Amino acid sequence: MPTKIEKDSLTGKTTTGHEWDGIKELNTPLPRWWLYIFYATIAWSAVWALLYPSFPGFSGHFRGLTGWTQRAAIVEQMTVARAEQAPFLDRIRGASLDEIRHSSELLAYAIAGGRVAFADNCAGCHGSGGQGATGGFPALVDDEWIWGGSLEDIHFTIVHGIRNAQSVEARISQMPVYGGILSRGQINDVAEFVLSLSNRATDQAAARRGEEVYAENCVSCHGERGEGVRAVGGPALNDAIWLYGGTKAEIVAQITNPRMGVMPAWGSRLDAATIKMLAVYVHTLGGGE
Repeated sequence: MPTKIEKDSLTGKTTTGHEWDGIKELNTPLPRWWLYIFYATIAWSAVWALLYPSFPGFSGHFRGLTGWTQRAAIVEQMTVARAEQAPFLDRIRGASLDEIRHSSELLAYAIAGGRVAFADNCAGCHGSGGQGATGGFPALVDDEWIWGGSLEDIHFTIVHGIRNAQSVEARISQMPVYGGILSRGQINDVAEFVLSLSNRATDQAAARRGEEVYAENCVSCHGERGEGVRAVGGPALNDAIWLYGGTKAEIVAQITNPRMGVMPAWGSRLDAATIKMLAVYVHTLGGGE
């Protein structure tokens, strides 16, 4: 309770009557204009709460006098967008990949649509820009393709995927576990030979021994000079592009106990038009053949 309300001689205002350690507080109310605005916001919020969905209840919520919902609004917007997209999607669905590539209108639409589909479905593994990542996630922006980089090859890979149980036509390649086939010395030698294919060997004698081991065990999938064999999904070994790392330790680990990634069969997840747009988009990232 206020003890003694006084008038301040300096400001001419009264005090609140409270005093703490000799300090008194002036009674300075908020400006009227501020109060009017504050009251107006309260009134506005009350009107807003009546017009739109607001108050929660035991069996739902107050739906508002207008009947508007954000969900209904987005459904309406999506319906309009789909109606506008339908003519282009129908044309893409009925066109061949080559026809799409040679139609400036369809190509532009396919690239735009493919970019969105890529961000939703592919960027998690291949990166937002298709740059890939060490650990089994291939880059899509260069000209190094394990299974081929033509529009048709890319389309097939997207539809059927790689090493999955979803499609009987999935691309399959299987690297043996050489840790149970070759000795440690042989694995070391063949790793040196693989490094020599890109002029990085540090032990030339081991590389020469490894060449014989390579010829007996690796050439059928990776080629005589490490150029790769697309027919069986054998990656090239004579460049600086490595799925699981290109240091000697990483190469030894891959030979000893190989890792092999899995790509879903998107043909069972996405519609035909979206897959065509994805193929076109990936083809234009920089490495398409």
